[in-house]
Amino acid sequence: MARPLHIALPWHAIGHGNLGIDALTLSNIAILRAAATRIGREVRFTTLCAAPGDGVVLPDDVTIGPMPSPRAALTGRSPFLSVLRDADLVVDIGEGDSWTDLYGGRRFAFHAGTKLATLALGKPLVLAPQTIGPFASPWRRRLADTIMRRARAVYARDTLSAGYLAGRGLACETGTFIDVAFRLPFARPVRSDGAPRVGLNVSGLLYRGGYRGGNDFALTLDYAALTHRLIEHWLAAGVEIHLIPHVAAPAGNDDDVSLIVPLKARYPAIVAPPRFTDASAAKSWMAGLDFVVGGRMHACIGAFSAGVPVVPIAYSRKFNGLFGTLGYPHFVDGRVADTDHAFTTILAGFAGRDALAAAIRPGLTLAAERLDAYEARLAVILGELP
Repeated sequence: MARPLHIALPWHAIGHGNLGIDALTLSNIAILRAAATRIGREVRFTTLCAAPGDGVVLPDDVTIGPMPSPRAALTGRSPFLSVLRDADLVVDIGEGDSWTDLYGGRRFAFHAGTKLATLALGKPLVLAPQTIGPFASPWRRRLADTIMRRARAVYARDTLSAGYLAGRGLACETGTFIDVAFRLPFARPVRSDGAPRVGLNVSGLLYRGGYRGGNDFALTLDYAALTHRLIEHWLAAGVEIHLIPHVAAPAGNDDDVSLIVPLKARYPAIVAPPRFTDASAAKSWMAGLDFVVGGRMHACIGAFSAGVPVVPIAYSRKFNGLFGTLGYPHFVDGRVADTDHAFTTILAGFAGRDALAAAIRPGLTLAAERLDAYEARLAVILGELP
């Protein structure tokens, strides 16, 4: 019997405080398992580059690997490099949207460095479906091109990223699929009659003005004011409002969870769910709602993929690209719309939520077809391994 294939998974983490990364990891592992089953092979996984949360229960075939350390790599005693050496295949998901230099030179250097290490060790590298680019710096753009040309395959999750790849003239295999989190499992709760239930996925990052608090994303709307306005409007209308945090990052502005206490104190009638143990728990909660407004992309994907009408508030091209690919124009572009327009758009979405639910269905079919195609390509790549 053939030995299990070892797949290293840089920039994946089960139980990550950002439930989007947890969703990507759980879903991509499930797809890789299914691809291996197609060819009759067993697999084992090592996640790398992102720390899990506390008390994480891992599947039997998953190990948490070490973080990369440039200093350890220079000494030749790097546990991270040891994992890569032992791997048959390296599948890098870039935390979904980090294969770019938009987040600064240090973050780009880490993401580029792990890919370069993989290639230097002669391991086949697959960039799983993710946002690709942009790269503002010419030299970083050239380095990214060099890495992608040497990869076994580079896959985009949206049409904007696919267009970027098409313009780079890469010789490697490329393809356009969809965000793997559409495969995230969930349990739909039993609904009882009563007032409409609306989920507010309140983003701490947008509420506080970005990582540095200076309107880092150049929003043209006041996100905090919009949040309060929506809550007050819906409470006055007798709507049941649920707060849906999707990122726990206690050390910085990125944290959603810390917003729950002051919002609950200001508006005691809103529902604050228990702390979600993982992305599937958050998706399952949203599956019991009638409508969701989302500031986090993977919270929006969770609602959408559960068939729940959702109006995302886009703060970067990753939203526009993904929901454009799905043929779903029902989002607020936070870099174009003002607060009044956003408020009106969201209320119109809520009033027309049955139409939004119908608009979701073709997107779900598209997502299922694309992830089946991604799984098939992975089966081909796994079949090439000894």
